[in-house]
Amino acid sequence: MDNRLKYVNQYLLFMKYRSRTEIVSVMLDAANGGATKTKIMYSAFLSYTQLKEYLSVLIENNLIEYRDGSHEFRTTEKGLYFLKMHNEIGELLQITSKND
Repeated sequence: MDNRLKYVNQYLLFMKYRSRTEIVSVMLDAANGGATKTKIMYSAFLSYTQLKEYLSVLIENNLIEYRDGSHEFRTTEKGLYFLKMHNEIGELLQITSKND
């Protein structure tokens, strides 16, 4: 499959009814291990304006930190805990919906 078509398909699947929580989890996942603004923006399919707003909130809540030396954002321990809880809740919801 053409890479552009693959990207468009991923975009369409991801963009359908995204919650703020889902956007935050994608951003934290992208920043796990270090990421530039561009990587986070493309991973979460955000505009630059949206990215700045989300990063501001994540930094204020100590979920993500900026490293001056490397010019990268990194997910903090609190952010990793948030990701873990988000994933566990997602798994529980999938199990519940399968049983219905």
